[in-house]
Formats: sequence, C-alpha cells, structure tokens
Amino acid sequence: MSVLKLRPACKEYLWGENKLIHDFHKKFEGEKLAETWELSCHPDGPSVIANGSWAGAALAEYVESCGIEVLGRNCRRFEEFPILVKFIDAKDDLSVRVHPDNSYALKNEGQYGKTEMWYIVDCKEGAFLYYGFAKEMEKEEFQRRLP
Repeated sequence: MSVLKLRPACKEYLWGENKLIHDFHKKFEGEKLAETWELSCHPDGPSVIANGSWAGAALAEYVESCGIEVLGRNCRRFEEFPILVKFIDAKDDLSVRVHPDNSYALKNEGQYGKTEMWYIVDCKEGAFLYYGFAKEMEKEEFQRRLP
C-alpha cells in the first residue's frame, strides 16, 4: 500500500482570516479561509486523494472500496471513519460548540458524535478558550480526570 497525499476541504466562514493561505500555503479562491479539513471522510467536507491511482477520489470512496481495514486494525470496529482533523484560523470569536455523544448522534443524525481535542499552534496575546461541563464539577475532580 502506498502513502496517500490528501487535499483538504476548505471552509469559508465570517470569522475566518487568511493565515492558512499565507502561512500554510493552502490553495483557496475565496475571501476568508476559516478552516481546512485535512483528514476527513465527512460528507460535508471530504478530503480528496491527490496522488496515485485514486487521485481525484474522495477519501471516503477509497475506504469504502478497499474496506475499512486499509485504515488499520483498530478502525475495524467503526462503521465510518471516526476522525476529523482540521486547521482553524479564527480572526473573530467562534460560536459555542455543543456536540452530542455517539448514541444520540447515530440515532438522530446518522453519524458519530464529536469528541474534540484542540492543539493550539499559534494565537494572539490575550486569546482564550471557554470550556464547560454537563454537570457541576469541583476543581479537584477536574484535575483528577486529566490524563
């Protein structure tokens, strides 16, 4: 099996800027490139294979045709590719994000829920993230649950 190079899906939102174009050399024709979905089988923004015999095909097509086993043995338990990797360039505040768990999302939306993990590559001085929980949690419990 060869290494697949992917072209990301590009998303233009009002809160976006253009660092992904200028600093990361993403190709985009619009005005504000807010997100690139670098690794995605999501129907709203699939990654597209850029090389080899599958060039031009969506990553999801490749996985469906070749079988989920091409993603490795640990992905066999998933019916769909469970990961979405994005680069986000936010000039303005993002909306509040509330994502359902897998059971609710599969039943009501036909797809897996979202568990998010953020890795901040760069930010302006004074930038911050709000976070919250579904129930009250003491500081000690929160610290205990951190990996």
